[in-house]
Amino acid sequence: MRLIFAGTPEIAVPTLAALEDAGHEVVAVLTQPDAAGRRGSTLHPSPVKAFALERGLEVMAPQKASDPEFIATIRALDADAAAVVAYGQILRPALLEAVRLAWVNLHFSVLPTWRGAAPVQRAIMAGDEITGASTFVIEEGLDTGPIIGTLTERIRVSDTAGTLLERLARLGAPLMVDSLAALGSGAASPIPQSEDGVSYADKLTREDAYVRWELAAHMVDRRIRGCTPAPGAWTTLPDGSVAKLGPVSPRAQRASTVPGQLREEGGEVLVGTGSDPVALSTIAPAGRKPMDAGAWWRGARLAEGAQLGEA
Repeated sequence: MRLIFAGTPEIAVPTLAALEDAGHEVVAVLTQPDAAGRRGSTLHPSPVKAFALERGLEVMAPQKASDPEFIATIRALDADAAAVVAYGQILRPALLEAVRLAWVNLHFSVLPTWRGAAPVQRAIMAGDEITGASTFVIEEGLDTGPIIGTLTERIRVSDTAGTLLERLARLGAPLMVDSLAALGSGAASPIPQSEDGVSYADKLTREDAYVRWELAAHMVDRRIRGCTPAPGAWTTLPDGSVAKLGPVSPRAQRASTVPGQLREEGGEVLVGTGSDPVALSTIAPAGRKPMDAGAWWRGARLAEGAQLGEA
């Protein structure tokens, strides 16, 4: 098939690679424009752009994919279909009509659960045990199109949003390959999504990533894992400055304390929650790289009863 691929972050790369390796002709790769890094004004290509250029593929990075001239360019490619993985722009009807068959999206949830921008993060934060990936025909609604294929994957107790996304990206690549093959051969029978069990996964905000120590330990654990690596779970230190936290481990066998209260016990730095304490793994005070929580504790020399966050 003659394909267009649209994607931007690292999690989109496995699907692009799988489509090429399966023998599809990728006539163009769409991605977001080069963006400045965290430090300085130097522009950097997206991971998808970097990979596509290594493979010698044509790359397009429009500011607006809805621009009529850009849509005309896509139409002139005479593509059979388009594959989309975390592209980052809304695809308008005129663009959707610019390929022969359909634009197919790989979404990292079992739809109709967790439609939206942060399905993996929200699934972890909600305590879901099972997630997965779905391929569907893109239409105007938010992740509402008919389903071509799905897979399921168990969420591990140690999973962060980063590790789970990486795994689903790897597992989802062959799902997209199979879905497009079925679409091209006429064997696919996309099934309309049920209106039962619909849930939405809004993009995470900085407020979502703030650790609320008054919550139960298992909820603190989920919130932090769901926000790792981005936007990064954070709290305030006793001096009022901000620090980012790595995943924590609930310690049911340890005595509970005031939510947010710090103590060292058994070689671990513990923080009180609304139930059991949790053990910190890493901490990154403002302007510093993540460090082992024990090393931070020894250097911080905090007073007894010191607390993180609000009391």
